[in-house]
Amino acid sequence: MLLNVTDIARSVEFYRRQLGAVVVAQREDAAELDLVTARLLLSRVDAPAESTWIGDDLQRGFRHVGFKVSDLDARVAALHEAGVPFHLEPINAEGGVRITFFFDPDGTLLELVEGPLQYHEVYDRDAVEQDWALGDPERPRFDHVAGTVDDLEATREHYAKLGYLHMSGIHQPSDDRGFEINFLRSGDSSLEIFTYDRAEKSTRDPQFDAPGFVAVAFDADTAPGARVGTVSGRDVFADPDGLHYVLVPA
Repeated sequence: MLLNVTDIARSVEFYRRQLGAVVVAQREDAAELDLVTARLLLSRVDAPAESTWIGDDLQRGFRHVGFKVSDLDARVAALHEAGVPFHLEPINAEGGVRITFFFDPDGTLLELVEGPLQYHEVYDRDAVEQDWALGDPERPRFDHVAGTVDDLEATREHYAKLGYLHMSGIHQPSDDRGFEINFLRSGDSSLEIFTYDRAEKSTRDPQFDAPGFVAVAFDADTAPGARVGTVSGRDVFADPDGLHYVLVPA
């Protein structure tokens, strides 16, 4: 996963202290962090543009990065003590989990999830069992990247070409926008797919010079999406809704 940041040392300290990240490599202009089931690549932007990301969940493309934790309330207390801005204070959510949302130093929206998610719909039982078998993490574990899409079937077809299967779903009956969540799974992490059947959605042009989320990294040789740019020498591709990704073949 790739993020643009304005201060490498500040972001490394944030992810190390607040999310248990382990530093793999660090320079003045870049860093690589271990998040148990993923690597986070930080890249410094020296003349950042103003981000066009909107945190309303109705903007198609990237929404947030999610982590599994076993000590949500303790971590929330530490985040509050550090003055970290919150998007949503802890709540009990659909699926029997406890969640909260907050921002990293450059405005990337992050989620903590405590507890095994009890899916309302199961489409691949083996994948769900493998998800649950990961258990409670000793330190925060990367779990998912979330994105809003316009056409679930088109999204499923796109990511099937990258090795993702349709694992499960969660209903949101209290949301009058027709909000549903589906989970596409590969390995030890998911793509959390938001759909809104009764709400108008907006789009966002590619933006690689602003702080915040840049792209997901997939272990694949070919991309089913269109190439939309280059970041740190890597070609960047987009799914049908503008979620960006890069290929990092094994």
